[in-house]
Amino acid sequence: MRDFVNLAAAIPSIDLTAPAGWLPVAFLVVMGLAMLAYVVLDGYDLGVGILMRRADDADKDRMVASIGPFWDANETWLVLGVGILLVAFPMAHGVILGALYLPVALMLLGLTLRGVAFDFRVKAKAERKPLWNRAFYAGSLIATLAQGYMLGLLVMGFEAGLGAMAFGALIAVCLVAGYSLLGASWLVIKTEGALQQRAVRWARSSLWMTAVGIAAVSLATPWLSERIFDKWFSLPWIVLLAPVPLATVVLFFVVDRSLRRLPTRLAEGNEYGAWVPFGGTIGIFLLAFYGLAYSLFFFFFFDHMTIWQAAAAPESLMIIFVGACVVLPVIIGYTAFAYRVFRGKAQPLDYT
Repeated sequence: MRDFVNLAAAIPSIDLTAPAGWLPVAFLVVMGLAMLAYVVLDGYDLGVGILMRRADDADKDRMVASIGPFWDANETWLVLGVGILLVAFPMAHGVILGALYLPVALMLLGLTLRGVAFDFRVKAKAERKPLWNRAFYAGSLIATLAQGYMLGLLVMGFEAGLGAMAFGALIAVCLVAGYSLLGASWLVIKTEGALQQRAVRWARSSLWMTAVGIAAVSLATPWLSERIFDKWFSLPWIVLLAPVPLATVVLFFVVDRSLRRLPTRLAEGNEYGAWVPFGGTIGIFLLAFYGLAYSLFFFFFFDHMTIWQAAAAPESLMIIFVGACVVLPVIIGYTAFAYRVFRGKAQPLDYT
């Protein structure tokens, strides 16, 4: 009951049947789903870029081919999420960009570098190709580290100090492992032969560092906020929410078990269960996102600035809402179409 008392005190009088009440919630849901889609979809292709440093030259073209039809469209979800933050929640956008100016700039630098390297590596002469391969790896790594650091600072409530910076650095490293796990699991599905076997090993080496990151965020959020602690550990919520961490632990062991069995199966030409690591990793990310979203809602930051306080005027939101109802199905449609057309094993790149 304490959680409901805090909730009532934080929201003076919100009529969720009026546009001023439900529009911010609708845009928060769309923005959250867009960022989740970005983390999962662009996460695996950033992970493939990070893993290129471990690959032989003969495998790098096949790795790039596995993400070639998708990587650019995957970044659309980031544009959508940040765009909604800007136009629907301008006050929050100003606070977030003010607190995260440097890591955001580094993320954009990394995404730009990998975009340039993706195209130039194909057309470059043989002696220049390793340079662009390294640039693609560096851009992927920089973008991932910046995103992880931003997540760490968000969890810390944008606090200044060495503790917050150290936590951000930890989450940055763990997100590199998480994206590498996604990327390696994607390669298990999209490739064959020796590269596929190496991808299984890469996934196993990234699995438990990913678990460290999720555990760190899960422990830090209730520790930093009494309100969040009550949301998770007061009755009856501790019972109702217990399946979330339990399911996460189960998925980690399912992915680990699958990765231990796959080398033998793949060596025999049996790809049964090759999708399990990727599907299980997506499930882990979904549960982690749910936990963080449940902890933060209805605030943008820890106990500061509700979504209604940060939202634009209802009249503006209604116009944007109409546009979103048109644009969102289009993005979902062409993304689904691209994945359907380019399903199956990755083929060698050919720009001739």
